[in-house]
Amino acid sequence: MNFELHYLVYALAGYLVGSVSSAIITCKLMGLKDPRSVGSHNPGATNVLRHCGKKAAIITLIGDMIKGWLPVTAVTLIEPAAAAIAVTGLGAFLGHIYPIYYGLKGGKGVATYFGVLVGFNWITGVAALLIWLLAALVTKISSLSALISAMLAPLILWQISQSPQLSLTLALMSIVMFWRHRSNIQNIIHGTEHKIGVKKHPE
Repeated sequence: MNFELHYLVYALAGYLVGSVSSAIITCKLMGLKDPRSVGSHNPGATNVLRHCGKKAAIITLIGDMIKGWLPVTAVTLIEPAAAAIAVTGLGAFLGHIYPIYYGLKGGKGVATYFGVLVGFNWITGVAALLIWLLAALVTKISSLSALISAMLAPLILWQISQSPQLSLTLALMSIVMFWRHRSNIQNIIHGTEHKIGVKKHPE
């Protein structure tokens, strides 16, 4: 991958867009609790759903996906080189996880990951979302479903795009996502991970 100066500009632009927190902004505008102060303290759609309601969670989910998709799509129109697209998507993904506007404390990156993936290749993005949906229907565990999808997505992207830059970048994003979900993985192993539709006791 040729890291020319303008590629760094693309990566930075993606990072700055990705750093915008849909969860924090949505909850503030709707007069709801700061998602960082309740539940898992994670500014993501799942925590918003559990503590701030479906409407806020849907807006957060869409916002997080858009901030992954938008910079990738914009760069694709400017310079459709795989390297440029890859670093922009990686920047947006890392921005969500380590946002400069919020002390580098962000979410786990699932929705933004999918948004970036749709920007990389929409067919792979749809396939990954369908895998998540199927896994969620079977396991009833959102985090496990996301990890299953993230494990398979780089392989699907490679089969469809044959792009080493995009596929390796997505694989790196998947590894980071697994790292961010390490507490969820421990809960899954011990059978204590929260299941979709099952209410927890107030925290």
